[in-house]
Amino acid sequence: MKEIFVEGRTLPETYHKALCTLKEKGSVIPCTDWNQQQLECAMTLYVTSPTEEPRISSLFIGGFHELQQYCMEMLDGLLNFRIGKGWDYTYNQRFSEFYDYVIKELKRNSETRRAVISIRDNKADTKEGADPACLQSIQFFIREGKLDMMVLFRSNDLPEATYMNAFALIMLQEKIARELGLDIGTYTHRSNSMHCYEKDFKLLDNYIKSINTKSREEISYNYKGDWEDLMKEEIPGILKFAENLKDKE
Repeated sequence: MKEIFVEGRTLPETYHKALCTLKEKGSVIPCTDWNQQQLECAMTLYVTSPTEEPRISSLFIGGFHELQQYCMEMLDGLLNFRIGKGWDYTYNQRFSEFYDYVIKELKRNSETRRAVISIRDNKADTKEGADPACLQSIQFFIREGKLDMMVLFRSNDLPEATYMNAFALIMLQEKIARELGLDIGTYTHRSNSMHCYEKDFKLLDNYIKSINTKSREEISYNYKGDWEDLMKEEIPGILKFAENLKDKE
């Protein structure tokens, strides 16, 4: 499998480079589990300044409502009540149990390499009919006085999932950095199978067309003072949606 490294300063810059690189260098192979072809490579996205503006890419599935809800699911466990009721797990459920450990370990030794959260549950994820977690592990380092974060995915859908995954995980990185009184360092997002399904080949092409024909300002927006406010306005509706969903179960 091809190994590809993509580096950028901001999240949108790195993500946009990744879209173009997958199209240019990825291999088209069968994906028989989903009865289609896929474009695939092993890819690492390295973001040197993950909280620098602009932080928002317009090239992802959804908008400020969907991004806000996903962050609430990831950070706050918004839909954890669905576990055992159609869902086997959530990322929040799997990492929140070890959140305090990470804080304690990083405070114990700022040079530690042990601040790791394993998301994969081998007993659950290898059962017949299971929906195994794509995110496998999260690791934190304090280096040069800043909090670095590295995540590993076994599989990641670049045009449909990667941006929202990374945005929410960087929010988690910020949350832990605040508790430690540290600045944000780098964000590394590795997928052993970074891919685009055949059904999204046209979507990928359209994203790349936008990257090649539009200015950065047309496809990348500021989070602070712009999308942050728009996303916060969606919170009451998202909470109401979750409550209504809970009432129906």
